[in-house]
Amino acid sequence: MQISLAPMEGVVDHLMRDMLTRIGGFDLCITEFVRVVDQLLPAKVFYRLCPELHTQGCTPAGTPVRVQLLGQDPQCLADNAVRALELGSHGIDLNFGCPAKTVNKSKGGAVLLKETQALYTIVSAVRAGVGPTQTVTAKMRLGFEDKSLAIDNALALEAAGADLITVHARTKVEGYKPPAYWEWIARIREQVSIPVVANGEIWSAADALACQQQSRCDDIMLGRGALALPNLAQVIRGAEPMSWTQVKVLLADYSGYEIYGDKGRYYPNRLKQWLGYLKRQYSGADLLFNQIRTLKTAQQILPYLQQTQP
Repeated sequence: MQISLAPMEGVVDHLMRDMLTRIGGFDLCITEFVRVVDQLLPAKVFYRLCPELHTQGCTPAGTPVRVQLLGQDPQCLADNAVRALELGSHGIDLNFGCPAKTVNKSKGGAVLLKETQALYTIVSAVRAGVGPTQTVTAKMRLGFEDKSLAIDNALALEAAGADLITVHARTKVEGYKPPAYWEWIARIREQVSIPVVANGEIWSAADALACQQQSRCDDIMLGRGALALPNLAQVIRGAEPMSWTQVKVLLADYSGYEIYGDKGRYYPNRLKQWLGYLKRQYSGADLLFNQIRTLKTAQQILPYLQQTQP
């Protein structure tokens, strides 16, 4: 079994990747998407979204990181894929799953699932651009409005040269509302010969097992579940869930990342965002969230974090 950390725009940035991979259990991380429009992007764009490229494409804990690209122009995506690989990315992932309206309006992400031929053309161009030996993967949903093209889309990705497909087991319209339709991943897996990774609605070790059984996939990708339970990847492998006391230490560490790193100005919102996920697993997160709900600066928030230390 391999466990990868999902790309989540505005949530799983390099700081969160660092923290979660230090905890352990992840075999691979996928970056937030690099938006490709009509030009070859400068190296600084890739370094901004994937600073791990400065360290051989790995987090400080040694977990490989793969750059994800989002766009609709096949040749431009291919050119940027080559650049990302030259900079040190561990393969290329292509985004056909993002449900954001702003992304879909510009013909990126999940909206491309309406056009099976477009998926084929994009992946074919990227495969031709990077050559036969580089890893090219794709992340898709079951469809846009319905699941009628799910198998056709997966077959197109395989035929175009994708090495692996990660499937989020919902359509764009279904968003993140439970349930996830893991059995549909099994239908896809029956039709393709390349590896398939199951993603969606995995919050616990029991969920992971159920997902594996229903999707018939050994490999899984964790997203929101890893934010709600920071050592979920390890729990799935047999460890005990982190206690709230241990999570509070993480919150303090995260504060150091955010305040003294390159995102200090975003810190209050980012911490509240993470607490929003943690509330699913820890009642203490709900209490802390309510304590700092109206606070707007790190200086105001830090005393509350210090009070929560063991």
